[in-house]
This record gives sequence, C-alpha cells and structure tokens, in this order.
Amino acid sequence: MKVTGWSNGGEVYGVRVPTVDRDAHFDRQWKSVTLRLGGRRVCVGITPSFWRCCTELRSKEIGEYMLANGLAPWPKGKPPVFELVPDGDRSFRLEGQESD
Repeated sequence: MKVTGWSNGGEVYGVRVPTVDRDAHFDRQWKSVTLRLGGRRVCVGITPSFWRCCTELRSKEIGEYMLANGLAPWPKGKPPVFELVPDGDRSFRLEGQESD
C-alpha cells in the first residue's frame, strides 16, 4: 500500500495510511504494530484517533529513519512516498524513497 510522509511541522514524523488501506490491513484490536525500517524493527503505537481522522503511524524512530536517509524535512506539499508492505502478524515493512 502507498503511504506518504507526515509531520506535525518538524518535531514528529510518521507515515499517513490511506483510510481504505487502514481498513483492509489493520485490526481495531491492535494497540501497536511492528515496522521494519531498513534493518531495524520498531514498535509503533496505534492511537485511538487512527480509527477516526488521523490515520498516521507516528514515532520517534520513523523520524530518525527519514532524517538519516535525507527524506525529511521535505518541500512543502511534497512528502516522500513509501510502500508499506504487510510482513506477518501486526508487522509491516516500509520500502522505497531511501536516498542513495
């Protein structure tokens, strides 16, 4: 599924999951998911607002990953685009957009 970078203005980073993909690939019972960011696995909490209006997965580690790969900050209106690939139970792999 295609996801885009998200930021609250530079302090917190994450990825925005389209509502249709959230509904297809995430379970309302889950309190967290595991993301594989390159060679690193991180636990990312799912907030109650993820199921209402704020479909972002947010974490310090996602921000560190984006900053380390030159993906953040980005030009206004041009967030990076990634592929979020289901990778097992409550687990996803974030792919694409890494800088060379």
